[in-house]
Amino acid sequence: MGTHLMREQTAEASPRLKARITGVFYLLAMLTGIFAQGFVSDRLVVYSDAAATATNILAHKSLFQWSFTIFMIEMACQIAMTVLFYELLKPAGKSVSLLAASLGFAGCIIKTFSRVFYIAPLFILGGAPYLSVFSPEQLRVLALLSLRVNDRGAGMALAFFGWYALLTGYLIIRSTFLPRILGAWSVVGGFGWLTFLYPPLGHRLFLYVAVFALLGAMALIVWLLVVGVNEERWKEQARGVWTS
Repeated sequence: MGTHLMREQTAEASPRLKARITGVFYLLAMLTGIFAQGFVSDRLVVYSDAAATATNILAHKSLFQWSFTIFMIEMACQIAMTVLFYELLKPAGKSVSLLAASLGFAGCIIKTFSRVFYIAPLFILGGAPYLSVFSPEQLRVLALLSLRVNDRGAGMALAFFGWYALLTGYLIIRSTFLPRILGAWSVVGGFGWLTFLYPPLGHRLFLYVAVFALLGAMALIVWLLVVGVNEERWKEQARGVWTS
């Protein structure tokens, strides 16, 4: 009887625990991305000056390398978050949740591959003998070009994350176990990221969209970590999906 009761309690705690783990990975993905981009990349890379960018990277090689590692941790956390959100929101719509996860994974793949171009300047500026056919100025320009490709690749990923946020927000609104205001915030933020379907517009509005999306993400993270989900409503909605 005691074992049976323990199993029931574990099953009962599962949706809330899942929500809190999702919140942890979401927070880690956000913090690592902000640190690597805002406190390292944006301080070392000067897109209008190839020489200054090369000088900064060579003067802070270890920091630049670590920022790449942190970017990889960011993507690992984002993949984990995408899987967990799929499981968490599946009761609100299994097919839509799967579609959202697929678009989220596509964004993760594009962004992860783009980071190859982020780390490339360390090889381009590394002084290898086979690069002697290029002048120092040409190498600096190639390094900056590689960083620009990385930046554009990350912008492409944001468009996919826009679809992901839009569908995730829709599922939260449709769910009975999370506040609808969080879903509405996610939907609006998703439309904001979709401006990267036309990159010039996306880059022009990036700061405004990023601030709005960051506030919405923090609200959702705090809710997931502190409250989790309404377990009774989650199970009730999940039963409706499983029996349909």
